[in-house]
Amino acid sequence: MSAESNPRSGSPLRPVPADSIQNWDEQADVVVAGYGIAGVCAAIEAARAGARVLILERTSGWGGAAAQAGGFIYLGGGTPLQRALGFEDTPENMEAFLRAALGPGVDEAKIGDYCRGSVEHYEWLVANGVPFREAFWGEPGWEPPHDEGLMYSGGENAAPFNEIATPAPRGHVPQMENKRTGQKGGGYMLMQPLANTAEALGVTVAYDTRIQRLVVDADGRVVGVVAKRYGEEITVRAERGVVLATGSFAYNDPMIESYAPRLIGRPGAAIEEHDGIGIRLAQGLGAELAHMDATEVAFFGDPQMLARGILVNGQGQRFVPEDTYPGRIGQMSLLRQENTVYLVIDEASYEASQQTETATPFFRVPPTWAAETVAELESDMGLPARSLQSTVEVYNHHAGDGVDPLFGKKSEWVAPISGPVAGFDMRGFTAGFTLGGLRTDLDSRVLHVSGEPIPGLFAAGRCTSGICAGGYVSGASLGDGSFYGRRAGIAAAKN
Repeated sequence: MSAESNPRSGSPLRPVPADSIQNWDEQADVVVAGYGIAGVCAAIEAARAGARVLILERTSGWGGAAAQAGGFIYLGGGTPLQRALGFEDTPENMEAFLRAALGPGVDEAKIGDYCRGSVEHYEWLVANGVPFREAFWGEPGWEPPHDEGLMYSGGENAAPFNEIATPAPRGHVPQMENKRTGQKGGGYMLMQPLANTAEALGVTVAYDTRIQRLVVDADGRVVGVVAKRYGEEITVRAERGVVLATGSFAYNDPMIESYAPRLIGRPGAAIEEHDGIGIRLAQGLGAELAHMDATEVAFFGDPQMLARGILVNGQGQRFVPEDTYPGRIGQMSLLRQENTVYLVIDEASYEASQQTETATPFFRVPPTWAAETVAELESDMGLPARSLQSTVEVYNHHAGDGVDPLFGKKSEWVAPISGPVAGFDMRGFTAGFTLGGLRTDLDSRVLHVSGEPIPGLFAAGRCTSGICAGGYVSGASLGDGSFYGRRAGIAAAKN
């Protein structure tokens, strides 16, 4: 490469003209940036369509955020696993829930497409070696404690969604023994067989290779990438197309400040490689963005405790059904309650929540305050006089009948708060990751701000806006990343 054509000249985000590159260091039909869930699925389908595929992975191994995740894949509409465990579901029922839970402003065409293709996608995963055990975990929790294959993972059976659509569990979890949360969970057993499949198909992988810029020809078509490997820049030709599968922008502080400021100062529930590079490079070509302010917010509380107690804000008032999806609690806490949350629970309910089979062990912490009465607890917590007492009084008035007319908590978790009580300070118990990104069509083509596809450029996973527009369900990232990763691979191979 000549000095005057060195891609380092000019803006680090603007595309490189193809005619400035005299020699390509590597070539493939389809070049995939990122070897996580979206990237591996794109590679498999592109290879099966007859393309020579090269994956560029910035780390030293496959997996990305997916391999460290709990492994939920959000699938429904009547998957074989749902049916085997006695749960009825339809694409229309699944769509009704997702439109309510993931909005407002969801891409309705994409959600409908995803729901209609969900059963086939489950079968595709199984055919590619992903194992699912026919067992259901019905207790509140972050994820199944063992190797159960199905669980509610989005608040489908909690208010208000249980009145919008018929509840059905859709959190499909690959079978995994000896799980280690955050290190090696169900996500690992999703990625491992898919990585084996890709490499058996002849997919080539270049590790420790980080994309830097896109390369475009005179017609504006993406024809390759400039990448960096061990400090040296290389050029990679893509004869048919480039697939961006580079993850979110959760670890790009300037982008967080610009697009999702409510996550400023919060831990990123992602991996450091999620720095937004794919989004930024596509922006340099005029790509349209969608839902860049949307965020998932994890809440670090034991769902068994949350369901049995009441969550109150800084005014001592309840604000959410405590038996719902923890991610919904996290969003409500950070985005609507200024990250100020307290759990109030009585002694009997606390003891019940600590059972080995149901509790989340790494969230077992001693209470911040303990008192004989609610009035004493209110004073110890520094809440406004009578605020917590009034909340508990109203809650107990209805709990005596086993109902919660204010927020709709299910009767099995509703019981009067009585006797000695404890308070848990849960201020700041949140972490998040971004959901917005590149706008893509149903074939995972990246769309220009004009609405037209950018020739030769495809994307999937968390660098796109996916099916989420604000709300979230556990499994949406691995679900739409794998689903639309497949679409990207097929479309790129045919391009």
